[in-house]
Amino acid sequence: MAATVEEILDSHRTGRAVVVGVLNVTPDSFSDGGEFFEPAAAREQAARLAAEGADAIDVGAESTRPGSDRVGADEQVRRLREVLPAAVAAGVPVCIDTTLSAVARSALDAGAAIINDISAGRDDAGMFALAAQRGVPIALMHMLGQPKTMQARPSYRDVVGEVRAFLAGRIAAAVAVGVPRGNIIVDPGIGFGKLLEHNLALLAGAGELASLGRPVMVGPSRKRFLGELTGQRDPKARGVATVAACLAAWQRGATIFRVHEPGPLAQALAVAQAVGRYDRAAEPPRVAADV
Repeated sequence: MAATVEEILDSHRTGRAVVVGVLNVTPDSFSDGGEFFEPAAAREQAARLAAEGADAIDVGAESTRPGSDRVGADEQVRRLREVLPAAVAAGVPVCIDTTLSAVARSALDAGAAIINDISAGRDDAGMFALAAQRGVPIALMHMLGQPKTMQARPSYRDVVGEVRAFLAGRIAAAVAVGVPRGNIIVDPGIGFGKLLEHNLALLAGAGELASLGRPVMVGPSRKRFLGELTGQRDPKARGVATVAACLAAWQRGATIFRVHEPGPLAQALAVAQAVGRYDRAAEPPRVAADV
């Protein structure tokens, strides 16, 4: 059974693994190259993601691959107009993946239940106010710079510590505007201004990020660093590597996983959780209460 919004927000305490299916309504995504840009194809994919075991569907109308250009609010809303109702009708919570409050507002009006903001509220000062006003969860992600330039020699002294400090600051900023702390999800931004070693450190450091007292979402799906590790140049050939990355992060404290293919990961997590019930040492660290 798909997770409710409340179960998603409580996953860091219960240990429930949440699988979020990705639906890119874009002509230029790195992973599916516009495969679901047409409304009919996007609607079919929304139903497919839910049928394959997605607990939620993350719908976005702007590609944020390295080197991408930004897409304005009006165009994002136009791309989403025929798709969001179908995604909502799939019967699982829908996340709107955008950094613009006008897009998020339109999506919430259409039935979306969660905001996923890769800028963590930095692109649009109205995003936190919207989340507070509507009382909806918001995911805050770390990104170094902007998509256009984020992979231009990213550098950190302590990537896990720096990302944790950034996320703590964005949590505080959101709470100051009226977003309940219990409505916040954090995301280290795998692949967003990160080199191979940074991504691996962040997956390994999921427990340190979970110490913020909020659910940790990771999105390694099909990304370049997996190709560097496996030699798979085609993003669609990185499905097994994606599952492995998510399982590694789950064992260390992440509970929400944003992927293009929910079926294999849902099965793998079901087995991992079943084994964990018999081996307490295998269970990922959990946070008893918000801090």
